Amino acid sequence: MERPLLVYTTFPDRETALVVGEELVRARLAACVNVLHAMSSVYAWKGAVERGEEVAAIVKTRESLGPALAAALKARHPYETPIILHLPVVEADPDTMAWIVAETGKSHAPPTG
Repeated sequence: MERPLLVYTTFPDRETALVVGEELVRARLAACVNVLHAMSSVYAWKGAVERGEEVAAIVKTRESLGPALAAALKARHPYETPIILHLPVVEADPDTMAWIVAETGKSHAPPTG
């Protein structure tokens, strides 16, 4: 049986995350995208230490869609190098997995950019 996959990413603001999240759900690449409240980030970028305000998003999908979801996310993402971390799930409630499969089980729209 296929396993669920969580994908962690960040966005510059809530509205961008919601727009991209809705596109991923409509394309059936994700069953759900949780957008978390604003957070402060400290990160290394091109040799400098930067600070910024961002929001985190957690995408719920299934393992087989990981590559397509990553490609669609990159095509829609405003960052030059978006963070896309695939977090495999060891186990899931059967009803949860059935829901993820049902919501991501049809054909997928090609990425738009």
